[in-house]
Amino acid sequence: MYCIGVGGSGKVYKEEIEDGNVFAIKKLNSQANDLEIDSIKSFCNEVAALTELRHRNIVKLHGFYAQGRHTFLVYEFMEKGSLAEILSNEKEAGELEWEKRSRVIKGVAHALSYMHHDRVQPVIHRDISSKNVLLDTDMEAHVSDFGTAKFLKPDSSNWTAAAGTYGYIAPVFAYTMAVTEKCDVYSFGVLVLEILMGRHPGELISDINSLHDRSVDLKTMLDPRLSPPLTPKLTHELS
Repeated sequence: MYCIGVGGSGKVYKEEIEDGNVFAIKKLNSQANDLEIDSIKSFCNEVAALTELRHRNIVKLHGFYAQGRHTFLVYEFMEKGSLAEILSNEKEAGELEWEKRSRVIKGVAHALSYMHHDRVQPVIHRDISSKNVLLDTDMEAHVSDFGTAKFLKPDSSNWTAAAGTYGYIAPVFAYTMAVTEKCDVYSFGVLVLEILMGRHPGELISDINSLHDRSVDLKTMLDPRLSPPLTPKLTHELS
């Protein structure tokens, strides 16, 4: 009855404690004897990244527990859930009007800028998608799920196996296996289009790659569930 989400790595529960604070608790999947290797790696990545990162647009990790087959991660609770869920819901998508969508885009951009440029050792998320952007009651964006995150090492080639969500990964990075900030930048670009269009821009990306000047009319791509932006300033921000 407390389960609020199910993913590939486990289930997420909502828990309110006696003082009124509410948390989201992720219980990682386990097998009969121990956690799978991938789950252990994801758990370690998540803890390593979120114990180092401190930013208003990155979800806060309050604590974790690992003992045998029992592994939990405790986060701040995001009341509005994921951006993917909101965009897929007619009513909630209609309430996420253009100013709020612009603020969501800026929030994710601020988080990535901090991760890539404001740290001695940059952190690459590697799985930026609408499922991994959570919103609070004020529609403030919070980047979540750092299970595939990687710390860039200055004296290393930073090559690793491909990771991320299909439809958000740049094809060139899937082939080269090299991890750079550009991995997140490409995914962020797909996310921005998804926020503007209200759906994943799969066909549009293919069309843009085939265009000579790669220009698209803003009006034809905006989410039809919303009225057009009313002010020139907002139109300029969205374009």
